[in-house]
Amino acid sequence: MEISGIISAIVIGIVIGVLGRLAIPGRQHIGVLWTIAIGIIAAFIGTGIASGLGVADTKGVDWVEWLIQIALAALGVAAVSKVKPRR
Repeated sequence: MEISGIISAIVIGIVIGVLGRLAIPGRQHIGVLWTIAIGIIAAFIGTGIASGLGVADTKGVDWVEWLIQIALAALGVAAVSKVKPRR
């Protein structure tokens, strides 16, 4: 993976984290930095899963890859929100 791919994965990860957080109803008890970190991790893992399924590189927008990444981010936000103690 080239440096431009890593930078774009980080930017996309931020968007994925926010979309994952919006996909979960109710209030999440985690901060913005946790949301961004979860989004970046979900973007990398989602890309790996999409590559394994053969849907990572299509001619248009990679909707299936995006859906996988958003679902992973939503699961990550929900999991961290449940585990992280409330203040």
